Amino acid sequence: MSVGNLPRGKLPPELDAQQAWGHAARSRPRASLLRSKFTRAPICPRAGSETAVDRPLTAPSAAVNLLPNRQFAAKAHAVLHPKVSEEIIAQLTPAATDLTARALAGDRVALARAITLVENEAPQAEAILAAAFPRTGQAIRIGVTGPPGAGKSTLTARMAREYRNQGHLVAVVAVDPTSPFSGGAVLGDRVRMYELAGDEGVFIRSMASRGSLGGLAGTTSDVCDLLEACGFARILIETVGVGQSELEVAETADTTLVVLVPESGDAVQALKAGLMEIGDVFAVNKADREGAERAAHAVRSMLHLGTHRENWEPPVVLTVAQTGDGVAQLVATLARHLEHLAAQGLLARRRRKRLAERIDARVEAHARAHYHARVPVARREEILSLVERRAMTPADAAHTLYDEAWPGRKS
Repeated sequence: MSVGNLPRGKLPPELDAQQAWGHAARSRPRASLLRSKFTRAPICPRAGSETAVDRPLTAPSAAVNLLPNRQFAAKAHAVLHPKVSEEIIAQLTPAATDLTARALAGDRVALARAITLVENEAPQAEAILAAAFPRTGQAIRIGVTGPPGAGKSTLTARMAREYRNQGHLVAVVAVDPTSPFSGGAVLGDRVRMYELAGDEGVFIRSMASRGSLGGLAGTTSDVCDLLEACGFARILIETVGVGQSELEVAETADTTLVVLVPESGDAVQALKAGLMEIGDVFAVNKADREGAERAAHAVRSMLHLGTHRENWEPPVVLTVAQTGDGVAQLVATLARHLEHLAAQGLLARRRRKRLAERIDARVEAHARAHYHARVPVARREEILSLVERRAMTPADAAHTLYDEAWPGRKS
């Protein structure tokens, strides 16, 4: 019996999901692999196995992933990872359970809605992330940062195309700045990625920074978790245009690409105190302009004289994102850096540090919420007035408010 000719939602009992996927894949052109005959939505491969990063396309982990969307709610326990506890599943409403199941099974519309819940820190967000987290830990996260106007969006699109040519599913998280006055964001980075619009192996999500410093949004890491759980093997994280202080991308990505332009050559010394110190690989983009080689030499000289982290001197690659020149070499250089990290055990160390920082951030957020809940605004204003009149020092005020928020515990 040919699996490709079976009615939707039907699998022969002698074939499991892996066999069915492989049988159907061999009988169809490569481009059609991204949409299964057994579901209405594109399917993402499972990212929990050791080979999830290396295999271009993988079967879903359970046959239920191949069933029509209307059956997902009844099969939520089978779709969610077995490590997800009953307590977490109980936190999901029926609608959220269905949404999470469909997102993890590859429904792109459901994934977009789940990301919105996570980005808005909705009540269901924590349970959705808990369902996704056991499937993470294998994808490669690449940060793309640099000053405004360096061509980050166009270069990111070219890199995504190169990774697609290698057979990987690619997600792009593009962070745009939020206006401090109107609170709005243009979210226009995706406009420069129009060439990827027809590729079902690419998922692009724009996010507003929402006032968060560091060049990223506060929930960027959570969104990357959800994307990885849906099987994206390469996640490109593009920051807002940054200067010296917005360096959070280095704490979020496995490897960080800093994009410069030929005109940056004279400004290297000004940038070195911040942005230049976080890059693992540098790209001098728009290299068809005059002075590109000179700028690359200036960057290489500064990097050579500086302190090398993790026994790695960051290479400098010349690229022209508009035409794609140098992009293949850039992707190969990033892969070489990741191989270096893995060989030295540094990749695991970076990821462990990243998890520790995320835990600390969560603890700080819970502590701040507890403080605001336990100490009334009127009391905080009263203490503030004392400090304003110089009747109390800021340190004494902090001790007083801490003791009131956590009575019985010495500050």
